[in-house]
Amino acid sequence: MVNDTASERQMSFNDHLINFYIKWRHWEYWPMEIVYLPIFFYYLWLSFISRSFFYFSAANPSIETGGMAGESKWDILKNISGDLIPATVFIKRGSSLSQITSMLRERKIGFPCIAKPDIGERGRQVEKINDQTDLQCYAEAAREDFIIQEYITFPFELGIFYYRMPSAQNGKVTSIVIKEFLSVVGDGQSTMFQLLRQNPRARLQMNRFLKEKRLWLSLVPNKNEYVQLEPIGNHCRGTKFIDGNDLKGEDLDLVFDAISKTIPGFYYGRYDIKCTSLEELRLGKGIKIMELNGVGAEPSHIYHPGFPLWKAYKTLFHHWKMMYKISQENHRLGYGYMSLGEGLKKIKQIKRISKTRKTWRYSGI
Repeated sequence: MVNDTASERQMSFNDHLINFYIKWRHWEYWPMEIVYLPIFFYYLWLSFISRSFFYFSAANPSIETGGMAGESKWDILKNISGDLIPATVFIKRGSSLSQITSMLRERKIGFPCIAKPDIGERGRQVEKINDQTDLQCYAEAAREDFIIQEYITFPFELGIFYYRMPSAQNGKVTSIVIKEFLSVVGDGQSTMFQLLRQNPRARLQMNRFLKEKRLWLSLVPNKNEYVQLEPIGNHCRGTKFIDGNDLKGEDLDLVFDAISKTIPGFYYGRYDIKCTSLEELRLGKGIKIMELNGVGAEPSHIYHPGFPLWKAYKTLFHHWKMMYKISQENHRLGYGYMSLGEGLKKIKQIKRISKTRKTWRYSGI
């Protein structure tokens, strides 16, 4: 089962150099602060002409901050038809294991399931819970409210970006990303650690796996055995984002028009969904909405490997312009912007949550 030494399961200086080179060559891995610098100046201009640093909050009046940051996933999911979302329970921080187990039993949520903070942050602390031990570890590690969802096994996971002007009868799907989960294929000889080093996308996750799944890295998968390394479809956790815009069309616009019009005060954002097939998706069937993200969401197809940076900026500037237009129209309809005081209070809350998450000590596998 194990054929490498502990020293071989360390990242060498050469590993760090290779990882740096991979990141340097592919802008999809660059720090968000660098990628978004031009967008930040555009945001300042839009804030100036709208006379509010928080003009975006009016884009989705029913979502706190419009969905830019600090919004409750649970509050958003409650506004979506129950047959479109996984069975979900909201867990208050400090709830006992018996209380959580009772709530899961009531909603008929078994193992595995997905646990995630109610206030999300780029996939952090989202975990697949495989059994009662994992559940206990997660509940004890939690420093904030969280939600648990049934684990949906549909074969396709996508991000669908949609917007609609408040005065318009119909909106449009503007971005589709298909998520390819981080995985390796065994050769019957190499350990998981060795397989990770051979995969450019996987090797960027080595530091995390060394901390979270150290013993697991010694396993030797069978020849041609497919091993999914990460069950969470988040780019910063290694998921490959594939440009799926060739799926766009009037049929998909109508599907997400129908869904979006049932969600009060939602006009701009990204649905993270799973579906049974791409054909069923076009018919509005076999869909489960895992999350709905507001103005803080991105048209994630831009992270397709090799997607030109200039084209990504063109896409981002267009979406920020539409966000501004939607916010302005809603503002004229009577929806106010967040005040400066409200905005600063929310920023402090987000900073406090981020600081608290540094104490996260979940040990489940």
